[in-house]
Amino acid sequence: MNLDEIKNQICDVCNKMWQKGWVAANDGNVSVRLEDGTFLCTPTGISKGFITPEKLIRITKDYEIIEAEEGYRPSSEVKMHLRVYQDRDDVNGVVHAHPPVATAFALAKMPLDSYSLIENSIAIGSIPIAPFGIPSTDEVPESIATFLPEHDVILLENHGALSVGSDVITAYYRMETLELVANTVFHARMLLGGKAEEEIDRDTLDKLFAMREGYKVTGKHPGYKKYS
Repeated sequence: MNLDEIKNQICDVCNKMWQKGWVAANDGNVSVRLEDGTFLCTPTGISKGFITPEKLIRITKDYEIIEAEEGYRPSSEVKMHLRVYQDRDDVNGVVHAHPPVATAFALAKMPLDSYSLIENSIAIGSIPIAPFGIPSTDEVPESIATFLPEHDVILLENHGALSVGSDVITAYYRMETLELVANTVFHARMLLGGKAEEEIDRDTLDKLFAMREGYKVTGKHPGYKKYS
């Protein structure tokens, strides 16, 4: 895939996130690792609904700007993305957003770790909550580091969510899955009067986990892991 195609993919992801209401004002950021080891990322201070290819910024692993139009600079939250790329050689796309229902679980400090949906059990497994980190500091990258070896989707306490993938479209799909899971679980618990829904039995879950290979699902999976 050439550079223009990658830039267009980033813009598509940004616009879809904005249309779905996962980001408001200038929230969220998206990045991609390029073949030469540099990174494309979205600029700070611009709504994802207005991102166009020429506004994207190219940076190094040390957060140094290589290419940017005048007046544009990367978000300080891209440091979180760079930590992902440092720790995960298999990741080439990162998405950070504030999907409302998933973020509500992060605010309530309720990990999405019930294995009750087939699709979620296969695709991403349980979703932990990274501890609170002050924006623009190294606290945020450090807060996610513990979970990166096993998880492709992480809730951020009082903040939002992070998803990663072998490319930016895969990372975006995982954010979609996260919000669908959060929304479905929320409504199931409303119907159950606040009780947690029943999980799929462990023998069946093991069969579902094993299906990842046949479906050629990339990335990490925690297996059966609980955080609540």
